[in-house]
Amino acid sequence: MPENSAAAGEKNLQNENKDIIVGKIRLNLRHYPGEDLYCDGDIEDTLLDITRNYAQVEYQRIIEERRSWPVLYHLSPLRENIVEWLPITKEMKVLEVGSGCGAITGALARKSAEVTCIDLSKKRSLINAYRHMDVDNVTIHVGNFQDVEPDLPCDYDYICLIGVFEYGQAYISSETPYEDFLSILKKHMKPEGHIAIAIENQFGLKYWAGCKEDHLGTYFSGLEGYPDGGVVRTFTKDGLMKIAGRCGFTRAQMYYPYPDYKFMTTLYSDARLPRQGELSSNLRNFDRDRLQLFDEKKVFDTIIREEQFPLFSNSYMLLLGSELEEEYVKYSNDRKEEFRIKTVQKALNGGQTQKIIEKHPLSKTAWKHIEDTFHAYEKLKERYADGELSVNQCTLHRNQEGVPYVTLEYLEGRTLEEILDECLEKKDLQGFQRFFDAYLHRISYGEEKKVSDYDLIFANILIPSGEKENCEYNNRWNLIDYEWTFEKAVETKQIAFRAVYCYLLENEKRNALNLDLIMDSLHITQSDAEQYRREEMKFQKYVTGGHMSMDQLREAMGNPVYTTETFCAGQEAASRRDRVQIYEDTGKGFNEEQSFFLEDQGEQVSVSPEGKMELQVEISGGRSALRIDPCSDSCLIYLKKISWNGEEISLKGKQTELNGFRIGERVYAFPTKDPNITLSLSGLVNEERNLLQLSMEMTRMSEEALRHMQKRGLFS
Repeated sequence: MPENSAAAGEKNLQNENKDIIVGKIRLNLRHYPGEDLYCDGDIEDTLLDITRNYAQVEYQRIIEERRSWPVLYHLSPLRENIVEWLPITKEMKVLEVGSGCGAITGALARKSAEVTCIDLSKKRSLINAYRHMDVDNVTIHVGNFQDVEPDLPCDYDYICLIGVFEYGQAYISSETPYEDFLSILKKHMKPEGHIAIAIENQFGLKYWAGCKEDHLGTYFSGLEGYPDGGVVRTFTKDGLMKIAGRCGFTRAQMYYPYPDYKFMTTLYSDARLPRQGELSSNLRNFDRDRLQLFDEKKVFDTIIREEQFPLFSNSYMLLLGSELEEEYVKYSNDRKEEFRIKTVQKALNGGQTQKIIEKHPLSKTAWKHIEDTFHAYEKLKERYADGELSVNQCTLHRNQEGVPYVTLEYLEGRTLEEILDECLEKKDLQGFQRFFDAYLHRISYGEEKKVSDYDLIFANILIPSGEKENCEYNNRWNLIDYEWTFEKAVETKQIAFRAVYCYLLENEKRNALNLDLIMDSLHITQSDAEQYRREEMKFQKYVTGGHMSMDQLREAMGNPVYTTETFCAGQEAASRRDRVQIYEDTGKGFNEEQSFFLEDQGEQVSVSPEGKMELQVEISGGRSALRIDPCSDSCLIYLKKISWNGEEISLKGKQTELNGFRIGERVYAFPTKDPNITLSLSGLVNEERNLLQLSMEMTRMSEEALRHMQKRGLFS
């Protein structure tokens, strides 16, 4: 069996504390009420089985195979990003309230001296323990927070509430549960400690755009102030700040996890807010379907331009305590393990002196990638020494544990991507071409040398302030990221084509750019372009190791996105599904041209909520047959009466034909989306104006159920 298995752990110690030991982790059951008062059902058994019998390195494979939201949510390593960036050191103690299945416990344990977890569920705590059973600095208290809290010490450096604060009413029984919750936690924090709260924004843009509220699964409930009640409450930025203020916190920093705190890839702050064009990963409906009432990327761009992003960020990370240096963090861990890193922007000395960029490995296997980044700097600096492209200064360091990281100079300016976007918005294609030519001129210098930055995309080129309109030669631009540098010569036209290709893929607004003109200016044939696209696919596989991206997982889980257009079309189709359509045979058979919907003709139709239908239709003379389509859905129909000019038509003779099956007296089943009743008018009085009358009751039923009944012989 694998080392991380049931055989390796879970021993009941029959002592007064009723503890459970799983590997090196102790579950303290002193305050456990004897049963789990919160449970997500069978999925918890599935998670317990996975964590008992599989090592963490296998979780990604399991996630991709099972394509299940709960498995992804609880086991994805990306969940750790929300706390991994915190400056927790090996001397610090951490309290994690609401630790659940341990999505962030491992990250906290790796960074700190000691982690104390609290969770109400014994089964979830066992899942947490099994996935981290080799960790020797974690204790899990199972029980209600109010019962466990009096036993806790008062010297925690960090107290983490990740997806927990919104349940404050469930933890604390009082008139002011959120303030009381925070005040209680404050007592257990060191004077220079921090409380970290990750929570959805009540006004998050995704909710305005048509995502269901994360906890309730209903549309707009948070925006409407939770009219149906319940224990969950999320807050706006001001709402959170006011609660903190009422609890006596005078120092606070607000961070903005993007796309949200659950699977954060980028962390912004008031000192480094997102720029236009950065927020493009907005379809994150892993757990349920959603509407898309507008393009969130475009609306985010407008919000950023109007300086309103803090109000509409999908999630918040509130840090209560002294100010941190971290202003911006970007995770690149949706990759092969040896390439997983994070990029951090820091303000040194309170931001009064300077800012700096750091790149850190996220595992030991990524150490070499960090070291290679420094070597890339040395080689590219040599290549472009006499050119007009400056390579951002890079310095290699090692921390006390010997882990390598690099620092890069923080530079001011605008990216070439921003400037090119501005040219397209102004329809200034000449300006675009001018800057593109200047880009080609700069990156092509030293093309013959065996060192190339394959990722020389426009976002990695920074043009110093004041150079916006000046792309003349002899003005140096800055290369700010050169992570993917290889010791081989790559033609400039291939690197430039890739830059344009990536640029167009990221934003449909850029389609105004004519790719054929760019290809002509680069002297690239269609054959070249196909070869470059194949090279790009190979490169992406090299970076990701063939793992599914989060976007691919979302697609694989199959939860649809309904745009306003498709939703309205669906509503129209649904309304047509309920409408009665009459086809008239004038000697050419039945066809759409010779048909009409009763409502369109102003005919008398009466339909009750129970499906009872009474209709009277005037039919012109000269028709040999009629076809009545009572709806566009599978159903059961009780045909009470059909009459023609007051004469009832028998359902047993040749006068009537149905594409359903008789299951009782005047009761028919239609296992089809196109049920119909055909009437032959042969032998009936046919005048210039005729009256068709029909009385019936209709009950919808799935095709599958009706066909099952048919197979079981329930139809005659």
